[in-house]
Amino acid sequence: MAIYHEGSLALQDRLGVRDLAAHVGRSVGEGIKPVAAAFLELQPLLVIGAADPADGRVWAAPLAGVPGFVRATGPRRISVASGDTSTSPLATALTTEGAPVGTLALDPRTRRRMRLNGTLRPTPRGFAVEADRVFANCPKYLQRRETYEYVPDRSPGKPLRTTELTARQAEFIAAADTFFLASVHADGADASHRGGNPGFVGVESPRELSWRDYPGNSMFLSLGNLATDPRAGLLLLDWTSGTALHLTGEARVELTPERRVRFHLAEVWEIPSAVPLRWSAPEYSPANPDQP
Repeated sequence: MAIYHEGSLALQDRLGVRDLAAHVGRSVGEGIKPVAAAFLELQPLLVIGAADPADGRVWAAPLAGVPGFVRATGPRRISVASGDTSTSPLATALTTEGAPVGTLALDPRTRRRMRLNGTLRPTPRGFAVEADRVFANCPKYLQRRETYEYVPDRSPGKPLRTTELTARQAEFIAAADTFFLASVHADGADASHRGGNPGFVGVESPRELSWRDYPGNSMFLSLGNLATDPRAGLLLLDWTSGTALHLTGEARVELTPERRVRFHLAEVWEIPSAVPLRWSAPEYSPANPDQP
């Protein structure tokens, strides 16, 4: 599979970073190197991005467990012991043979992250992903959280489903320092990270958000996907209580006067205690701009 499709290439050309993106793209491979395999086995959190096969809506969702619940089981394969995913908006996708998925393993303790995209195959304990793209990202805009506690008696509550944000949810988003973005294209799906100081996500109305797209690696994988298919999913986590806020809708990139993404909300799922992890308070990335 080519590293970039027409959406990413068009943005690279418009912003004059095609040569830089070509250089950075050489780090993308199909195989899982030993250092990446070792990294995966230490992680208690994995974020999944995919489209629901039933209605096509795109979601990002968390999976968590004792380190080792996700591991490399082949040169191009990871296996995930996902447990009960019945309350997840991606419940159908995670049991669908051949579903395109993007995965993101992120370690707030070391500010390292790894993306692996491919196709899903259900297994007795969860699912496996056969990779067609594997790469690491720099630690920019990733908040450090030094420690976490695994909370085994937490279990996901019943999802609260609405078509617009409540006042409490809007306050939660406005105070967030991190979210995850799921996007799709003709050949697959992707999950990526966005971070900044609290306030970097603007709540424009109960059905519209926006955020500034900070300078990154110039690959424009997520924004390139949105340029060809605006469907998107956002995931925000309460790093203490484990509550997950899932948003799905459409996102479009605005290139003037600054690069900004505007997200129009279609549906919200709020799931209490979705993640059995309790993280320490954040140390904000020194790369975060002062202004959102």
